[in-house]
Amino acid sequence: MEVVVVDNLENTRIDVLDGIESITGKRPNFKQIDVCDSNQLKALFDEFSDIGGIIHFAAHKSVSESVNEPLKYYDNNLGGLQQLLKHALAKAVPFIFSSSCTVYGQSDTLPISENEPLKQATSPYGSTKKIGEQIIEDCCRANPDFNAILLRYFNPVGAHPSAKIGELPKGIPQNLVPYLTQTVKGIRPVLKVFGSSYNTPDGTCIRDYIHVMDLADAHIASLDYLLKNKNTSSCEVYNVGTGRGVSVLELIQTFEEATGEKVPYEFADPRPGDTVSAYADASKIEKIIGWKAKYSLEESLSSSWNWEKNLNS
Repeated sequence: MEVVVVDNLENTRIDVLDGIESITGKRPNFKQIDVCDSNQLKALFDEFSDIGGIIHFAAHKSVSESVNEPLKYYDNNLGGLQQLLKHALAKAVPFIFSSSCTVYGQSDTLPISENEPLKQATSPYGSTKKIGEQIIEDCCRANPDFNAILLRYFNPVGAHPSAKIGELPKGIPQNLVPYLTQTVKGIRPVLKVFGSSYNTPDGTCIRDYIHVMDLADAHIASLDYLLKNKNTSSCEVYNVGTGRGVSVLELIQTFEEATGEKVPYEFADPRPGDTVSAYADASKIEKIIGWKAKYSLEESLSSSWNWEKNLNS
């Protein structure tokens, strides 16, 4: 199977391909393309006319940034999805969509199952995922031969065990763990913990942190499930998480215990758009597709730190 990677390199670096090649022994075919550009996408699908499956990750993903720059998120996250779907629908290419637990808003029930009613999103980012899901569901209803799976991620963390691939956003990280590791390394002065008086056991937000390796396996299993025609409906929805809720302070403590490093942190005001608590009921994907998270939080955080330590070394 040949893998074609498409990215406009807005928030990553080309040398990620070196890490992939070092790990797998094969360099993936890479095209520097903006999925919002219809002409570039047409050229891509003309060149690779027999694409067997699409996994769509190309979206901006910062809750806080989306609050400040909503149009950036609506333009990219929804525009790119619509352009990709035009080509996927034309050839009924199986489609895996990178969605998010933010579609649930602040759920009344924990853990959150796929049956939980979707509330109004608390951020433009969450809105783009919720609208994106609706677009795909509508396309599945209108095109009986088109099949899709919506994967609702909880909070991906971690890096490849080799420390050759990991999270390295351009500029200041918008996510907790890369900001934490950069702080411990001395790149950032202090980690800000946004909110200390939420209605949680220690006053900080609770999330479900899933290792990126587990997340990758969930995508492979989901695509294989579609390719083998095991789906019972044209559009299926699955949570991807560990089922364990972890507070920010608990994550910091776990990082310190797993790595032996001290995390300098201070409390700051809550951020607009953040939900208080969210963790998954992931029993559906285990029962139907056969996927279950394997990595512990300690392994996730240790791999993140090993990746950070090896950068530029």
